[in-house]
Amino acid sequence: MRDNEVVNVGPEPLSFDEVINVARHGAPVRLTDDAIAAVAAARQRVDELAESPVPAYGISTGFGALATRHIDPALRAQLQRSLVRSHAAGSGPEVETEVVRALMLLRLHTLATGHTGIRPTTAKTLAALISAGITPIVHEFGSLGCSGDLAPLAHVALTLMGEGVVRDKSGNVVSAAEALKQARIEPVELAAKEGLALINGTDGMLGMLVLAVDDLTALVRTADVSAAMSVEALLGTDRVFAPELQALRPHPGQARSAANMAKILRDSGIVASHRDLADCARVQDAYSLRCAPQVAGAVRDTIAHAATVAGRELAAAVDNPAVLDDGRVESNGNFHGAPLGYVLDFLAIAAADLASMSERRTDRFLDVARNHGLPAFLAADPGVDSGHMIAQYTQAAIVSEMKRLAVPASVDSIPSSAMQEDHVSMGWSAARKLRRSVDGLTRVLAIEVLTAARAIDLRAPLEPAPATAAVVRALRETVPAPGPDRFLAPEIEAAVRLVAEGGVVAAAESVTGPLS
Repeated sequence: MRDNEVVNVGPEPLSFDEVINVARHGAPVRLTDDAIAAVAAARQRVDELAESPVPAYGISTGFGALATRHIDPALRAQLQRSLVRSHAAGSGPEVETEVVRALMLLRLHTLATGHTGIRPTTAKTLAALISAGITPIVHEFGSLGCSGDLAPLAHVALTLMGEGVVRDKSGNVVSAAEALKQARIEPVELAAKEGLALINGTDGMLGMLVLAVDDLTALVRTADVSAAMSVEALLGTDRVFAPELQALRPHPGQARSAANMAKILRDSGIVASHRDLADCARVQDAYSLRCAPQVAGAVRDTIAHAATVAGRELAAAVDNPAVLDDGRVESNGNFHGAPLGYVLDFLAIAAADLASMSERRTDRFLDVARNHGLPAFLAADPGVDSGHMIAQYTQAAIVSEMKRLAVPASVDSIPSSAMQEDHVSMGWSAARKLRRSVDGLTRVLAIEVLTAARAIDLRAPLEPAPATAAVVRALRETVPAPGPDRFLAPEIEAAVRLVAEGGVVAAAESVTGPLS
């Protein structure tokens, strides 16, 4: 779909592209007629229960450990307001706009399924917030990933009530009341069950999972490019990437990664220069070169598994209690974030390992005992110049941090709500640390590209592969060719931008065609 194209939100599952378009590109949304009809039908059932003398959780009772108290009808509007205000208890740094927009969209989708009992007008108001570019300020800490992402979603619900603080379409921090007034959106007076329906979902961790899958899908292709550049500049062989060798171990990600690397290295004059030398003493390359497809391929397969889990969750309607198709309203445990928490942790492990292998290749370039004729640290005048010595330090520091971020959050649990909620997923925490890990991987791969490009230039007059030469040219638009030491930090950041914006893969694909 095109950027900023209106995303129709109905009972059907959202696609990855739709989530990305709303979260990252500011696309507006529209509730479908089917969604409005489903929401209205479910609301009728909730209204019936609200009038019944029989207690119904979240409709005529308190919440969590306070669920045993029956709430008088005259107090039920206050019950919903109190729920949202008390649960909007986040603390710490502000969460990124793209994450908040993703969780708003995903909550809207659950409302649109007709399984929450919310009123159509409330769902329409949430859609209006998204379309107007009003982003509630959500904080880093507050979700345990069970009973949903309560605190983050409560900050969104607070905005619907015209309370709290937001960022407007221009990114300015303003009061929710002011932002709604400017956008001509009427605040909502929450009715029975609506506060609970707005906050009881896995939408924050799911949104971050979708965003991470999108990022990592791009970064694993970048890793194939950077690895191929390193193999080439370190005088490695491309024979190990032959399809008949990959077929002996039929992991799909491995085959795709190896095929990418073979395409990228095609027609390399550097590789050809040592392919048939009779006096070459090396019979095989180090693991970080030879096993690159095995590691990047395993990362690919992990991403594919995570995407499968995310796809299932995108088809879910997470709320408690839930309004069933036959009109029953039943309590359940679908808000538990374990399915998401596990794959979020798994992705952090995979990202850390991919970064670790990238750093090892960079390190080989800097050591005269292992770089096969390149100057120490790729310096112009070793001793006077330090070359990329400290770039590798930066890379190593990031990799070390990523290893700490790979410690699973989902194995932890802190009981809450007077032991009513005695096992929680910590899925939000898993998602937050994965975002830091994705940023770290971007930076590690950028430093490898920067270093490998320098080494390729230093192999002149040998000619690199057309694809790797295209990557070097793209980098040279902002980073000069090798020379005496320069202020290195801006060059690293230029490489980071090139990786983050997809420029490395795009440059390679201008020669190879689409990489898998």
